[in-house]
Amino acid sequence: MNNALNGSGGPVPLMTALNTESQIHLIIGTNSLAASRCAKSLQTGAKPVIIAPETADVHFTLAEQIANGYVQWTRREFQEDDLTSLGREEIDRVVDMVFVTLSGNHTQGVEISRLCRRLRIPVNVSDAPELCSFTLLSTYSDGPLHVGITTSGRGCKLASRLRREIGAFLPVNLGSAIDRLGAVRRRLWEEDKAAGLCDLAIEGDDDDITGQRHTFNNLVTEGDSEAAKTRRMRWLSQICEYWPLRKLVSITDEDIDTILKAYSSGKSDTVVASGDDIISKKGKIVLAGSGPGHPDLLTRATFNAIQSADIILADKLVPAGVLDLIPRRTEVRIARKFPGNADQAQEEFLQMGLAALQKGKQVLRLKQGDPYLYGRGAEEFEFFRNYGYAPVVLPGITSAMSAALFADIPATHRGVSDQVLICTGTGRKGAAPNPPAYVSTQTVVFLMALHRLSALIESLTTYHVDEQSRSRQLWPKETPCAIVERASCPDQRVIRTTLENVCIAFEETGSRPPGLLVVGASCHVLHNADDQKWAIEEGFHGLDELHNELDTVKVIGEEN
Repeated sequence: MNNALNGSGGPVPLMTALNTESQIHLIIGTNSLAASRCAKSLQTGAKPVIIAPETADVHFTLAEQIANGYVQWTRREFQEDDLTSLGREEIDRVVDMVFVTLSGNHTQGVEISRLCRRLRIPVNVSDAPELCSFTLLSTYSDGPLHVGITTSGRGCKLASRLRREIGAFLPVNLGSAIDRLGAVRRRLWEEDKAAGLCDLAIEGDDDDITGQRHTFNNLVTEGDSEAAKTRRMRWLSQICEYWPLRKLVSITDEDIDTILKAYSSGKSDTVVASGDDIISKKGKIVLAGSGPGHPDLLTRATFNAIQSADIILADKLVPAGVLDLIPRRTEVRIARKFPGNADQAQEEFLQMGLAALQKGKQVLRLKQGDPYLYGRGAEEFEFFRNYGYAPVVLPGITSAMSAALFADIPATHRGVSDQVLICTGTGRKGAAPNPPAYVSTQTVVFLMALHRLSALIESLTTYHVDEQSRSRQLWPKETPCAIVERASCPDQRVIRTTLENVCIAFEETGSRPPGLLVVGASCHVLHNADDQKWAIEEGFHGLDELHNELDTVKVIGEEN
């Protein structure tokens, strides 16, 4: 019968959840596995006792647990009477569970397993499934939720992976939802019991194998008095059965009150079906980077956020190609930032986003580049989190690295540059930051620096009048550099020159924001300016040409 049920040639394991609080767990060994077994026992409220000689090498985490008094160490070899003398008084000193962690020592493991089985003490022997009366599951936990996986000793690594996969699939905060729904379940039972509708004790979890009864969805008529007694409990069970998990995890105490009112007003069928009219929609915010410019460089996650947002709050320099992806139905606000108004515009955006969130809207804060690289991303995260709306943060391809790439400048190159430094050219309230010292093997990228380029170059190549320490190594004026503007866009422009000539070149060609400055020997690895003071390159169509090639391949493939 077991073989037929299992389908794998043997009986299935009886999987249980044990309450081991205050139990005595005997652990034979002092290695890393013994430390892990001790930690697991402590988590469940048990009291681990180590059996090992004084001379044994003790794993460092286990030594710390022993020093702190969490684990008792009996400093000698295992003896047979340990099984019946180290346990609790109320069960005649018999230990509750035994773990043998002596890897490779199966002789002692066989004997301990035999003794434990004779005394009906659960025993686990490492690397010897045939000697075990039980195995530990690979467990995913979220509050009261615990999901255990076993591969019956045939692949612990695979069990660990399956546990991770299941945990990643389940929605965040499912444990909190279980707590909340459990409290409602008890509340309904107590109210029904007080009203004389329920005589039985509240039921525990149903056995997974049994499943729900065939009467679970039966219509409860007015004449069916016995079924009517538990009608509200059955109704709550149906919500747990049919609602999507994403809705169950978002349920609040206020929603619970609304649900109970809906039941009382006769709208229980609607609640059970979906809950769309009951659950209050909580606003959510995504903080995302739009990349350097070209829309193809958006991450798929940010593109999806653009398509699903109710309102988008975009930086002023988010390119038109990215803004063109926004659906017409979506409300869009562009930051009104200009010199002298940055802080006010930032505060206006924060309040605008908060107001939308409080109305239950999906908000996308769309920033240029990457939100955490000189984009005030952490400040915005903290602001919204303080109001209970912690943003989901999506990275963006930063121009600090990609602009140099699109300008044929390798940020690092063997024998030329082995490090990259990213700096801002404008500090808080417009102040000039301290310039970095010259390092010959370093590539430095300056963001938000072109509007004060001459002051920046002067600070790199000369000492400031108030600079008391003259130990900082100055940058040679012949150091290669490049200005990259509108990186990755069709109107990209690159000015290749040196620190000595960059200010004049920039003045003659004019500004095309957004732009940045790359400084270092790597600027001349693939493009040498020769005898020219500077060279200007216009346009970039690499991504568009790639599009055309892919479209051509697709058409040819369809014809074939």
